[in-house]
Amino acid sequence: MAGSRQLPLPFEPQPSLGAADFLVADSNREAMAWLERWPGWPAPAVIVYGPSGCGKSHLGRMFLARTGGLPVTPTELGHQPPAALPSLLAAAAILIDNADRAIEAGYEAPLLHLYNAAREEGRTMLLTAQTPPARWQIRLADLRSRLNSCPTVAIGAPDQALIAALLVKLFADRQLAVDEAVIGFLVNRIERSFAAARDIVARIDAASLSARRRVTVPLAAEALNQVAGQE
Repeated sequence: MAGSRQLPLPFEPQPSLGAADFLVADSNREAMAWLERWPGWPAPAVIVYGPSGCGKSHLGRMFLARTGGLPVTPTELGHQPPAALPSLLAAAAILIDNADRAIEAGYEAPLLHLYNAAREEGRTMLLTAQTPPARWQIRLADLRSRLNSCPTVAIGAPDQALIAALLVKLFADRQLAVDEAVIGFLVNRIERSFAAARDIVARIDAASLSARRRVTVPLAAEALNQVAGQE
């Protein structure tokens, strides 16, 4: 029927997480440099921290691809019996995403055992978190000392150029081609954060699909007004 609206399906597109898709800028250049230095790290672990959506998970996927490493979640780490922890080091490297959650969940002893085993076996670990280890409530003095001695790298707030590039990538992940005018319009109006960029692209995509409209500046303006109305 003419004028009918299509119901958006609640499926998130799979983001492109290859090395060629990682957007390098001043805010993440140091973290990328540490990845490229592997395996020549001065400690068994490097810790990368930053806000949600800043690219830590993407960097972690690149680390796994580069090293042939093994991803280990905080829950998996906490449920491993001590005798089984060294078996995780069969791979050359380990990625622990959201490592600060392991501390919050009380999995300090397994993390300490894994760190010590990695040091003895010459393995490496990449830990990601939202805050630096100095702010984690670590009760085990040995673990606190070891983590605080590791290279710790922040992924900082994105600049305007990175937000623009991120918007282009997020639209492309959803197979949406947009004009530069739309990108420029959004960059000058959204909060300069990865979360805000992801949110507005999702809203515009849903609105475009529902109304069967191209992504234009007026459509982007409507999505921004929707965000403002919810604040």
